[in-house]
Amino acid sequence: MKLQLEQIKSNAIVDLQNVKTQQDIENFRVKYLGKKSALTSILKQMGTLSVEERPKMGQLSNEVRTFLLENINLKSNELQQIELSKKLQGEKLDVTLPGKNYSLGKKHPTSLILDEVSSIFLGMGFSIVEGPEIESDYYNFEALNLSKNHPARDTQDTFYIDENTLLRTQTSSVQIRTMQKQKPPIRIISPGKVYRSDEVDATHSPVFNQIEGLVVDKGVTFSDLKGTLETFLRHLYGDDIVMRFRPHHFPYTEPSAELDLQCFSCHGKGCRLCKGEGFIEVLGCGMVHPKVLQNCNIDPNVYSGFAFGVGLERIAMRRYKIDDLRLFYENDNRFLNQF
Repeated sequence: MKLQLEQIKSNAIVDLQNVKTQQDIENFRVKYLGKKSALTSILKQMGTLSVEERPKMGQLSNEVRTFLLENINLKSNELQQIELSKKLQGEKLDVTLPGKNYSLGKKHPTSLILDEVSSIFLGMGFSIVEGPEIESDYYNFEALNLSKNHPARDTQDTFYIDENTLLRTQTSSVQIRTMQKQKPPIRIISPGKVYRSDEVDATHSPVFNQIEGLVVDKGVTFSDLKGTLETFLRHLYGDDIVMRFRPHHFPYTEPSAELDLQCFSCHGKGCRLCKGEGFIEVLGCGMVHPKVLQNCNIDPNVYSGFAFGVGLERIAMRRYKIDDLRLFYENDNRFLNQF
């Protein structure tokens, strides 16, 4: 048995010279320390030895076993260091090379103009109120004096989720929600994304951003509406702008008007952008219809108000001299990096 143990040790020394990988180490371990190894077989025979021989063979067996374990650990650590050195060499960095430049994001032009518009109205005592983009037919149409079969729905009636739920076509729904929850005086603007059935062209999009304003109080007149909008637009564009109010019809305001600004591209001569009219429609406005006030439990004999809706992209086009609304949505860095 002593000779067998010495032979195991001699064979192990030779085999260790051929260990080159971690898998070789595992194979070596199984061969010399596994359940079917020669050393295990010898240890199973220890019970057959005499009382005098058993301590001596036990000590020699432990020495061989310790020798094997120590060499397995040493060889494994050695191979790990070799592999690490190769990996570090392969991933070696040249710290003298210049670093990579990462471009930082910044605000979209529509966000910039929204911040500017919000600042102007906050300075005039307005509050900012937001509402859901998925809206009920009641808040989007019916409470605004647009019944189920009203012809004015034709230019907006689209993107329905079910019979009574749709993507809002205007942020006027926020005005209704505010008037139902808050008693006058009310001075709010409600910015947000809206959805229409418009075809895409230089000044139209089926998805765009809108800012609506609402004022309800005692003694509010059309003169207050006109003065508010003129103050807003002159703060935004300067005192040299040319604007006009045109009579119009909206079911939720009476009287109603549209406000146009002289085309910044042709200065009133007529061009592709303004479709030859010399002016570009910016917003619709008017005095809040008495029926809308009644729908919100506000007495029209005591209170009056005005409302307006501004297309955010339209005023951004004028603010930044952009002649095609589609540029806002094309994600072209050549355009966006100018802001």
